[in-house]
Amino acid sequence: MDKNIKEQIEFKISEIDKLFIEYDLIFEKIKIEKPDLFDMTILGSVLHSFYNGLENIFEIIAKNIDKNIPTGNKSHQELLHQMASENNFRNEIINENLYFKLREYATFRHFYRHAYSFQLNWEKMKPLVKDVNSVWEETKCSLKKFIEN
Repeated sequence: MDKNIKEQIEFKISEIDKLFIEYDLIFEKIKIEKPDLFDMTILGSVLHSFYNGLENIFEIIAKNIDKNIPTGNKSHQELLHQMASENNFRNEIINENLYFKLREYATFRHFYRHAYSFQLNWEKMKPLVKDVNSVWEETKCSLKKFIEN
């Protein structure tokens, strides 16, 4: 793998790590009390940023390694699917189980972009918020394995 591509991916990984460090207090707070609208708005923004960061990494891979970035109405779904598939240039980046987990974050990101913050529903967000750190760690391991091979 080209050194520049590896550095770009590593930088994006560090940015997502920083996202979780910066917002650690809100994750600690919701362990103690149910989030209010303000907290949910912050958490929605973090989930949105998390998936955007992942998609940025996936676009680097699609553009520079696969030489194919999906376009059109379903491009976001296709890009995620592309990362879960091997091709002539590389093995799969994420396994099927992780693909389905990340699809939930992609779906939330789409909702968040088109909704008002007062429409956020904690019961729907809660599983995503609860699992986001472990999903990120799993994704990060997959990405690091990819760039080290």
